[in-house]
Amino acid sequence: MAAKKFINPLGGVTFFICLTFANAEELADRKMPPALDRKISFSDDVKPLLERSCTNCHARGKDKGGFSIDHIHSFMAGGDSGPAVMKGKGDQSSLVGLLLSNDPEVRMPSKGQQLTLDEVAIIRTWIDQGMDWEKGFTFGKFRSAPIKPREVKLPEGPEKNPIDRILANYLKANNVDPNSTVSDRVFARRAFLDTIGLLPSSYELINFINSDDELKRSNLVEELLNDSNNYAEHWITFWNDCFRNSYTRQYHGGGGGKITDWLKKSLIENKPYDQFVKELINPVKGSDGFIKGISWRGTVNASQVNEMQAAQNVAQVFMGLNIKCASCHDSFINDWTLKQTYSFASIFSDSPMDIHRCDKPTGEKATPAFLYPEIGEIDPLAKRPDRVRQLAEIITSKKNGRLSRTVVNRLWAIFFGRGLVEPVDEMDNPTWNQDLLDWLAMDFVNHGYNLKHTIALILTSKAYQMPSVPLDEESDEYIFRGPVVKRMSAEQFLDGIDSVIHAATKEPKERGTGQKRASMRNLNRLMQTLGRPKRDVVVTRRESVATTAQLIELSNGKTVADLMTRAGEAWSQSGHNPEIIINKLFSTTLGREPSKKEAESAKKILGNDNNPQAISDLFWILAMHPEFQLIQ
Repeated sequence: MAAKKFINPLGGVTFFICLTFANAEELADRKMPPALDRKISFSDDVKPLLERSCTNCHARGKDKGGFSIDHIHSFMAGGDSGPAVMKGKGDQSSLVGLLLSNDPEVRMPSKGQQLTLDEVAIIRTWIDQGMDWEKGFTFGKFRSAPIKPREVKLPEGPEKNPIDRILANYLKANNVDPNSTVSDRVFARRAFLDTIGLLPSSYELINFINSDDELKRSNLVEELLNDSNNYAEHWITFWNDCFRNSYTRQYHGGGGGKITDWLKKSLIENKPYDQFVKELINPVKGSDGFIKGISWRGTVNASQVNEMQAAQNVAQVFMGLNIKCASCHDSFINDWTLKQTYSFASIFSDSPMDIHRCDKPTGEKATPAFLYPEIGEIDPLAKRPDRVRQLAEIITSKKNGRLSRTVVNRLWAIFFGRGLVEPVDEMDNPTWNQDLLDWLAMDFVNHGYNLKHTIALILTSKAYQMPSVPLDEESDEYIFRGPVVKRMSAEQFLDGIDSVIHAATKEPKERGTGQKRASMRNLNRLMQTLGRPKRDVVVTRRESVATTAQLIELSNGKTVADLMTRAGEAWSQSGHNPEIIINKLFSTTLGREPSKKEAESAKKILGNDNNPQAISDLFWILAMHPEFQLIQ
């Protein structure tokens, strides 16, 4: 019998098996057990085995190798390489072969206790008998995180920052050195980009590095957070993505308008987050573009009427909750039902909403209700404005620990490249450190919902100052070892280019780009290619992986070429000799002096006549360098 390479449908592992499953026993380490002569009960016999051995990798949102057992339909569909079972033919099913294998590279389950031959016989016989499945049963009962806040007592320890004190035992248990710290140069560049979105000027960087003040890092964080205008113009990018605030959209049909002025003013004032959220859900003058702005898109289908879009956006942004699936039918990705979702959406409706399942009316009307009645109830008989006001009060109530957990998790993900909970819009998922999440959330509330307070706390922790690490997306279990290396956002990249150009003529102490920040400009092709969304949907996290389109645009795009030309002309006219230009370009772009070899190569490019094209070429090389584009 011939053999071929086979991709394990349950785990993606490659191995060799016979062309027909009928001969699986020829290669398996254990012999195929005979079928049992009794009726197999799914509930009593099969379900416990699948729960014990399969759900860790193939259920409740996990589908290793593309294979999920949450529902009978996904079980039958199989994985990336085809069906795992052949109904009525247990001895010919690849699943059974994998259960019999003793090869650690391919056996299932890959970890933990292996099924006995008697247990494999149960699975084989169940498949033989037609795979009877308990009506309505699903393994997809997802974890539901507590909604109420939780007090966490700080552990004892020498660490000054509470974050480091909470993480101390975790880091020790995972053999991570908590005292490994980045250089002043790396810290300053990281803090500038993360806090105000700008590169430090060479003057600011040199002064910081040369300072012998023991508190210089915490003082720098405080200084940057007090730079209110630059802080606001940086963070408006994140909130614009969340709130779908587009500078170019034509709002119509009562769809409010841009919230830019209100948003920037709120960020400059450091408006308490609970008030910030209140004014978005129950709009004041200037903030109605979040709720009413959905009208620009119009009704796509029954699951995308304006009221439903409002509910989806509020749930996602402020609660870290995905109810989009449950807008058409009972959700397959969490436990929310169609009826619950329509009840939530009805809060925003002027009249009773007809419940639709997959665009077909069910004949039922929805009763306005909040998703978590244990922390507050909506009066279903109240008028819409009163219901919305009630909703704003409930969501921002101190009883709602979900609001604070969601926002501190988003902040952690922004600064560290990965959240305490992942994905950041799935807050029912388990966290890698529950105590840290709950403590940060309570501390945030106890300090008046002060975003800058929590940002300062994070940025002054030893955890934030640890060397950056690559994200191991292949790892089964995430272990925190420091911030994940991140790419500049589109706005940071453009502001960085502008600030380097501006450095050719500006005073050494001056901070800024010399022109309007990229965050405040209309979307263009370059920004879109580099990852800025169109803001037609809520985006709470941008992709950080470089794409082919980005590489092409950076190499051949007209916008980049024009920027490089402008840089060449500005530095050519600066009056500096080539050596000074080289040093200044390196210090403003990469935050360091060139090495001897780099200086020699740069001198060959520039020559002696400050040719604008040559300077442009050198600047392009530096701007394409990972040291410039990555936040390390």
